[in-house]
Amino acid sequence: MPLGTAINNIGITLGRGGQLARTVGAVAKLIAKEGKSATLKLPFGKVRLISKNCSVTVGQVGNIGVNQKSLGRARSKCWLGKCPIVRGVVMHPVDHPHGGGEGRAPIGRKKPATPWGYPALGRKSRKRNKYSDNLILRRWSK
Repeated sequence: MPLGTAINNIGITLGRGGQLARTVGAVAKLIAKEGKSATLKLPFGKVRLISKNCSVTVGQVGNIGVNQKSLGRARSKCWLGKCPIVRGVVMHPVDHPHGGGEGRAPIGRKKPATPWGYPALGRKSRKRNKYSDNLILRRWSK
């Protein structure tokens, strides 16, 4: 495969199937090939090494204009399987950590939380010293 090829549906490990660049309009570029590994630039700017034996699909994922389609009315989103999103602040305290209080109360905690009480919005969820850290060459591009 020549350098600069646009690819999608990239497998990270052999025999596992595609895990990267699978969404609508997503495309990664092949930057370099050396030894048994290849260097990819992923859609959000991350530069990563993968094995040359992994499976990929050449090209870009189609149906790019899916987000521009007007659904027409509120209920049609439910037909697509998208549930209504209810804010945690308007729930009861048994349902969400943000719930409860008198009237329109703010969240009673110092930082926002998930429905299960874990920190939300900004907390890093990736494990430290993960096995694939040495395969990631650059996390974000500016």
